[in-house]
Amino acid sequence: MYRKNLKNEYYTRKAREDNYPARSVYKLQQIDEKFNLIKAGDKVFDLGCAPGSWLLYIAKKISDRGGVVGVDIQDLKIKIPQNAEFIKSDVMEYVPTSVGIPTMVGRKFDVIVSDLASNTSGEHFVDTERSLELGEKALEIAQNNLKSGGNFLCKILEGEGINDFFKKVETNFAFAKRYKPLASRKESREIYIIGKNFNG
Repeated sequence: MYRKNLKNEYYTRKAREDNYPARSVYKLQQIDEKFNLIKAGDKVFDLGCAPGSWLLYIAKKISDRGGVVGVDIQDLKIKIPQNAEFIKSDVMEYVPTSVGIPTMVGRKFDVIVSDLASNTSGEHFVDTERSLELGEKALEIAQNNLKSGGNFLCKILEGEGINDFFKKVETNFAFAKRYKPLASRKESREIYIIGKNFNG
């Protein structure tokens, strides 16, 4: 128990020191470093971007040549970078058509990432179903808005239905992988699905 809490506290403290509003940024960082999902100059769509840690990481990684759009029903807790745009909307209802960043208007995305999560009920089946629904929506958005050859990252809770969902990702991407980064809490059922090289 002590070792687990020590690990959790490390990432929480590190996020504070690095000026990120949430420790979840290190999950993205570790996944990105292992699978090379995001490159300088990329156009990225960040689903469920609040409170803003992933948006900050992505904006820095893509440099001024890239652009990132974040969408969430909740407000951000960060100052939005110049190469980023935030849209306050329910992802389940939002369909991107064009965005305000000049380099991104009318274009598809190089990368789509999703850290979407619903409020947990404590009921295993209910929480898994809600997570799967969000994952399906993220994949649908990727299918409609990702460039050929683009990359996809999606958080989902392990449980019934995840195998069928993973097969859908495998169908749409040349490479698919399930991965749990070190920054994830050991007791958490969350897992990340990576898809690389979208087949369009």
